[in-house]
Amino acid sequence: MTEAARQQETEERQYKKMTETPVAKLVIMLSIPTTISMLVTNIYNMADTYFVGKLGTSASGAVGIVFGLMAIIQAFGFMFGHGAGSIISRRLGAKDVESATRFASTSFVSALAAGGMITLFGLLFLEPLMRLLGSTDTILPYAKTYARFILIAAPFMAASCVLNNILRYEGRAAFAMVGLTTGSILNIFGDWLLMMRLGLGVEGAGISTAVSQLISFFILLFMFLSGKTQSRLSVRCVTRDMNEVLLICKTGLPSLMRQGLSSISTMILNGQAGIYGDAAVAAMSIVNRICFFIFSVGLGIGQGFQPVSAFNYGAKKYDRVRRGFYFTLGAGEVLLGAVAVIGMFFPEELIAFFRDDPEVIAIGSTALSVQLIALFFQPLSVCSNMLFQSIGKNGRATFLSMLRSGLCFIPVILILSRTMGLLGVEIAQTVADIMAFFIALPFVINFMKKLKKTGDQSQ
Repeated sequence: MTEAARQQETEERQYKKMTETPVAKLVIMLSIPTTISMLVTNIYNMADTYFVGKLGTSASGAVGIVFGLMAIIQAFGFMFGHGAGSIISRRLGAKDVESATRFASTSFVSALAAGGMITLFGLLFLEPLMRLLGSTDTILPYAKTYARFILIAAPFMAASCVLNNILRYEGRAAFAMVGLTTGSILNIFGDWLLMMRLGLGVEGAGISTAVSQLISFFILLFMFLSGKTQSRLSVRCVTRDMNEVLLICKTGLPSLMRQGLSSISTMILNGQAGIYGDAAVAAMSIVNRICFFIFSVGLGIGQGFQPVSAFNYGAKKYDRVRRGFYFTLGAGEVLLGAVAVIGMFFPEELIAFFRDDPEVIAIGSTALSVQLIALFFQPLSVCSNMLFQSIGKNGRATFLSMLRSGLCFIPVILILSRTMGLLGVEIAQTVADIMAFFIALPFVINFMKKLKKTGDQSQ
């Protein structure tokens, strides 16, 4: 059998898998490796919080500051990754492999370039950037040390987001899992070795994160270079058509807005919490890490749904898109709801695990108890946003992506922090999540009715 024949057979087998496997089974198959990747990635984020927290409250607050920087880097990585991934999946669903390769190559090179620009300007304006992200005078030295290594790794972090998302959208989430989990596990070991054994402190945490991101990047890149994917990476395939670059950016705009606003909201949160001291900044940083760790379960399931919806929408199998959405929404509600209920019994213990400071525990336990309630409202917001982005409904996807961390959260925290003080800071995210749920609901209901009608007419 020739190489071309083997490639065609592989493509036909993948097409059959994505369009004929029972929807619930397919979502689960793609969600498991994605969820594992999300959990392990968040475990290493929490490991940073745990190890750095042993250095003091100000050092612990630095983790929350740098988290905002990482959100900026990921914003561009996810814009190119989700943008190209959605297009690639629909093109593969229409059996157009050539253009899939063109979009993959273009997004990869674009992410490297964007990450390089962030490195350059971030290092040049490091102190103003840390202050913009909400650093206090006492947190600043730790934040600058940590952020310097994150900025050095920025091109690889952004490009890894692209490689990871293309693998997922091709239905090869297991390959993405290998790259992400390997880097995450190495980072946890690196934190322990460099911080606990070699005594490098925050500098050790930064080195560990940068090295693990580099290793993860090369593992993901190997998946493409070794021919394990349908789309390929080649400088020669980078498009010269600016309309295609704009299409990637337009399709990925919801991800840019979601991550970008997450970074802005982190700045505002740190700024409002900083009014009440380093303990408040550290507490909210810990709460956000815990909640995002739990939320990553729902996010992993949602990301498993994305290639299913994009591929089948491209193949005009609309009933499978609908069934996949309802299954993903139900699974997210059950899993996040169960974890939220369990977490409500141990808020103080969870905060104390990361920072055994009475003031941090008092602030954090209240905020955590309230934010766990928001987990019941998040699955619909996430699933609707992922659905619209994966099928190319960019306007709706962009608007919905702006709700949780932007259009709802920013005015809510500014209003509540002024009217309710620290309590307003603690409950702002939950209020924003509830608002985002009720705004997204009519979009979903209306679209599902239209999709059912379209599907019925095409049969």
